[in-house]
Amino acid sequence: MLKDKNKYKRTRKILVFFLDIIIYHISFIISFLVRYEFVLPSFNFRAYQNIFPYIMLSFGILNVLSGMYVFYNKRKVDLLYSTVINQILMMIIVTAFIFFSHKLAFPRSVIIISTIISTILLGISRIINHNLYIELNGREKVMVVGTEKSCKRAVRNFEGARSEAYKITKAVYNNFYKNTKNNLKDVDVVYLTKNIPEEEKKKIYSLLTKKEKQIFLSSEFENLTLLNANIMNIEDETFLELTEFSIPSEMSFLKRLIDLIISIILVIITSPILLITAILVKLTSPGPILYKQTRITEGQNEFNILKFRTMSVTAEKDTGPVLATANDTRVTPIGKYLRSLRIDELPQLFNVLKGDMSLVGPRPERPHFVNQFKKENPHYYLRHNVRAGITGYAQVNGKYATDFNSKLNFDLLYIKQYSLILDIQIMLQTIKTLFDKVSSQGVEEEIDIENYQLPDHINIYR
Repeated sequence: MLKDKNKYKRTRKILVFFLDIIIYHISFIISFLVRYEFVLPSFNFRAYQNIFPYIMLSFGILNVLSGMYVFYNKRKVDLLYSTVINQILMMIIVTAFIFFSHKLAFPRSVIIISTIISTILLGISRIINHNLYIELNGREKVMVVGTEKSCKRAVRNFEGARSEAYKITKAVYNNFYKNTKNNLKDVDVVYLTKNIPEEEKKKIYSLLTKKEKQIFLSSEFENLTLLNANIMNIEDETFLELTEFSIPSEMSFLKRLIDLIISIILVIITSPILLITAILVKLTSPGPILYKQTRITEGQNEFNILKFRTMSVTAEKDTGPVLATANDTRVTPIGKYLRSLRIDELPQLFNVLKGDMSLVGPRPERPHFVNQFKKENPHYYLRHNVRAGITGYAQVNGKYATDFNSKLNFDLLYIKQYSLILDIQIMLQTIKTLFDKVSSQGVEEEIDIENYQLPDHINIYR
């Protein structure tokens, strides 16, 4: 049954992918008809046909990399944001194709019209597909298994999730195997959290495999170490070789080369924004334009991160180092907007050029907080096996308010499964986070998880 479900999901993604290609192609045809008074001009349309394969290939790759065909963790508004952003990027890409191929018969007005039409048509199509996904799949029922504290954390996370794909209906605090077995028929997914005794965990694995139930595992350190393991055979024994939390040297070289090329291009493109922002910061509050702060990067080395100043110069005079919070009163009037649009981060492009940072990597923390986090989590040092980044896996998948342990898990996942494709995906998804108000807020007040009350629709088994 699980195999059939996964096969259906793959088939649906392929069908939606080709539907998008057809819609995008139709949008160009409509654009030519609108531009030429409902007559398809053979000469001009031929220019489009000549570069059609390259346009559609770019369109497909862009949508796949931006996660457009992953519905389980998206709201409708996420799909609309991504559609608008991707179509603007496609407008730039198509213009570049025309410029370098010298297809001057392809009117620029058609590109603009097709961008508007394709955005509308694709947006409508994706909302319909999202509704069908929810309708056909329903909200899959989840049983969370683990200690009371870990179960409560899981429930709170699922209850606050953007997606409507999953709903926790049962929580098992004790007698893990027995309670899981007795309630298995009523759920689709079993989420195993932390601190389940090894013997019971093995029995639960066997049970879930036999019953073909979907299994979720927490991203605790033990599970992370198993990612990307190498399968080895010696004589008649097969075993797993665990890989390190590091990026191979040859990939690190390519990553650095791409950092340099893209950073130079971005500095040139954003230079007007850099200039205007510098003027606004200087005019709206006393103090320096740039804010320098000591942060930790690869090898636990210190460096001065560059940002446009968004707080008053006396922000930490009396308090010492304090993490920014949502609605922080220390933020200047212009600083609020710079933070929400992430413009305050742009000077970090010069940190990338210098070699202190990468475009993508774990966000750098201050020494004060690094020392504090290392005391609370013995694996925190592993995130410093790579250069710190302007954006990262935690920034596009979590929230600014996500606690440091969850961010650490994201960072270790990034290092373990690193690829250049993953960097591109993160950079594309970063564009969408610029429009997400939650992603630019400070940390929230810590929830008292011990006294957190589970919603009434969740049955508890002890």
